[in-house]
Amino acid sequence: MALGFFLKELGVAAFLEYAFFKEQIVPFHEANVSVATLALQYGLSCFGGIRGYLGTDGSISIFRLPEHMQRFSRSAGLLKIALPGDPAYLEQAVIELTRKNAPSSDCYYRPFAYKSDLSLGPSIGHAGGGFSVYMLNLGNYFGEDRPLRLMVSSWRRVVDNAIPARGKIGGAYVNSSIAKDEAQINGYDDAIMLNERGKVAEASAANLFMVRDGVLITAPITADVLEGITRRSILELAHYLEIPVLEREIDRSELYIADEIFLSGTAAQVAPVGEVDKRQIGDPNRPITNKLRETFEDVVRGRNPAFSHWLTRVELPKPLAATH
Repeated sequence: MALGFFLKELGVAAFLEYAFFKEQIVPFHEANVSVATLALQYGLSCFGGIRGYLGTDGSISIFRLPEHMQRFSRSAGLLKIALPGDPAYLEQAVIELTRKNAPSSDCYYRPFAYKSDLSLGPSIGHAGGGFSVYMLNLGNYFGEDRPLRLMVSSWRRVVDNAIPARGKIGGAYVNSSIAKDEAQINGYDDAIMLNERGKVAEASAANLFMVRDGVLITAPITADVLEGITRRSILELAHYLEIPVLEREIDRSELYIADEIFLSGTAAQVAPVGEVDKRQIGDPNRPITNKLRETFEDVVRGRNPAFSHWLTRVELPKPLAATH
């Protein structure tokens, strides 16, 4: 989800060569904005996060591209950012960029919309808008294939009535950044954030699920959480697997007695949690988490035809044969 969280580990080499910027594909290093832009000065921007999965035939399958671009367009609308086209136009920009970059591994897309004016005040009413998409090579977001260690942050999740929590608003991710930093300097992988009612909202940049007595539970979309595309997918997969589901508020103390906990998100995918606040999470076998994780992996890799409609398959140009 937020790019700054994993750039340190990935490095600049993770960026692919081309970006979509000002309605054309350009070299990535040319996709720049002014230091004085409202997006940089006031956080007047929104973004998305989308995964692409490399197939055995060399194609890329983009996960739920229409849904991502629909949500991205709604996020832009919250800031009155005029996009260059409708969601279908944005989807096509991603597809064309994929063909141009021709990634040779799993990848991550970052669509970005921003207020491009260079004016002094933070007004959004008449400021112009810009749009770009760039790509990264991306494998495991958290870096290690082990259960996560989380802490409940002292920082509260931004409330929807202050900054729209259901949109991926650039400035709101200061909230995520300081919570994640607090967790990391205390030796944890990530933070769990409570909302202003003291109920569990989400991790710094991922939705949270827990299992109690065989029931999959997650906070409702009215709990100051991002309306995650992967979150929605996990709920649909749970119904498909006949796992009971409940969307309701979650108390902090429930985390300590949960049978299983996992995070979900575009970058995180399905990431099991091993402990919260140095308390071990109940069932070390994690049967529901593992079942959902395996099913999700089958879906994004195109191995489950029941969900093939979630994938936008992009065939990449074949490398030219060597000539003598």
